[in-house]
Amino acid sequence: MAAAENKIKTNAMTEGPILKSLLLFSLPLIAGNILQQLYNTADSLIVGQFVGDAALASVGMSGTIAFFLMAFMWGASTGSGVIIARYYGAKDHYTLGKAVHTTMILAVIIGAAVSIIGIFVARPFLMVLNCPEDMLDTATLYLRLFFAGMIFNAIYNMAAGILNAVGNSKRTLLYLGISSITNIVLDLFFIAVLKWGVAGAAIATDISQLISAALIVIHLMRCGQPYGLKIRQLKLDPLAAKQIIRTGFPTAIQNAVLSFSNLLIQSGVNSYGTLAVAGFTAYLKVDGFNILPVMSFSLAATTFVGQNMGAGKIDRVKKGTRTVMLMSICYTVAISILMILFRYPILSIFSESEQVLEYGIQCMWALAPFYSLLAVIHSLAGAVRGSGHTVPPMVVILISLCLYRVAWMEIAAPLFNSIVGVYMTYPTSFFVGATLMVIYTLRGKWLIPKTYGETREERITK
Repeated sequence: MAAAENKIKTNAMTEGPILKSLLLFSLPLIAGNILQQLYNTADSLIVGQFVGDAALASVGMSGTIAFFLMAFMWGASTGSGVIIARYYGAKDHYTLGKAVHTTMILAVIIGAAVSIIGIFVARPFLMVLNCPEDMLDTATLYLRLFFAGMIFNAIYNMAAGILNAVGNSKRTLLYLGISSITNIVLDLFFIAVLKWGVAGAAIATDISQLISAALIVIHLMRCGQPYGLKIRQLKLDPLAAKQIIRTGFPTAIQNAVLSFSNLLIQSGVNSYGTLAVAGFTAYLKVDGFNILPVMSFSLAATTFVGQNMGAGKIDRVKKGTRTVMLMSICYTVAISILMILFRYPILSIFSESEQVLEYGIQCMWALAPFYSLLAVIHSLAGAVRGSGHTVPPMVVILISLCLYRVAWMEIAAPLFNSIVGVYMTYPTSFFVGATLMVIYTLRGKWLIPKTYGETREERITK
C-alpha cells in the first residue's frame, strides 16, 4: 500500500517546482506525438515514393475527413481527462474509479459509432469536397479501411487520456514508440514488398493501433492504482458519464466545427488539382511536428490546472499557465526557423515533382512564421479547459478558427487569384484567436472552480 501511495505522489503535479513538473510531463508527450507523426508521415512518405503523387494526395485528403469524424472522440477524451485530473488532484479515489471505468465504456461506444459512420460516408464526403476524379477511388478505399480500425484508436486515446490526466505520460510514450515502429515496418512490407498501395498503409495503421490499445489496456488492468481498470467494475456510471459529456461536449463541438472549416480549406486546395493536394499533404505532414507538440503543451496545461484546481492551489494554476505558454512559444519559434531553413530537403522526401514542392513551400511560408500565435491559443485554451470552463475556449476557437476562416474563404481568398489566398486563411485566423484568448484569460473568471456534483466530503458526511 505504501509503495502505491509513493507512486501516486510521483505522478502528481500539485507539488514541487512548476517548470520541472511541466517538463517531466510534457517531454514524453511531445516525444510520443512526434513518434505518432513519424508513423503518419511514414504512410505518406512510403506511399508517395512507391505509389505516386495521386496516392499521396489521397492519403492526405483522407486525414482531413478522418479528423472531422473523430472530433467527438477527442472531445470525450478531453472531458474525461479534466474530470479524472480533478478527482486525482483531490485524492477522491472512489469517484476517480467510476470516471475511469465510464471512460473506457464510452471509448468502445464512440469508437464503434465513428467506425460505422466513417465507412458509410467516406465516398460521399470526398465527392462533396471536390475530390479530383483520379484519386477518388483510392481515397475512398484508404478511408474505409482506416475507419475499420477506429475502435482501437478510440480505446487507446481514451486510455492514454486517463494516464495523462494522472501525470503518467511516460507510459503512453512507450506504447506509441512500439506502435510507431510496428507501423513503419508494416508500411514497408505491405506497400514496398506486397504492393498493396494505399490499402497497405491503412491496414498497417489499424494493426499498429490495435497493438497500442491492447498494451495500454493491459497496463491499466495490472497497475494496481486507483485509476486502474477492473473488468468486473466496467459499467457506465450515469453521473460520471454526464460529467464527462458535459465537460467534453464543448470541445467536441469545437473540434467538429474546426475540422469543418479545415474541410473548406481542403476543398479550396482541391480546386487547384492533384499536384496542389499532394504539395499541401506533404507540408501538413511536416506541419504535424509543430502542431502536435503545441497540443502536448495544451494537454500539459489542462492536466496541471485540473490537478491543482482539485487541490485548491489557484496561485500555482496561474504560474503554471504562464510557464506552459512560454514553453510552447519557445518551441514553436525554434522549430519554425528550422522548417524554413531546411524547407527544400524536408519536402523533397515526399515527392520529386517541382510543382508539388512549390505548392508545399508556399504553404510553409504562409504558416511556419506564425505558429507562436497558435501556441498562445492552445496553451491558454488548455489551461482554461483544465479549470472545467470548457465553453469559453470553444467560443473563441469557433469564432477565430472556424467562422473567421469561412468568411475568409468566401470573401478574401478569391481576391488573391492563387492558392496563396487559401493558405493565408491560417495565419490570419491564428492572430484573431490569440488576441481573443489572451483577452478572455486576463479577465480571470475561469479561475473560479467549477463543481461536479457531489464532493467527497459531502458523500462522507452522508
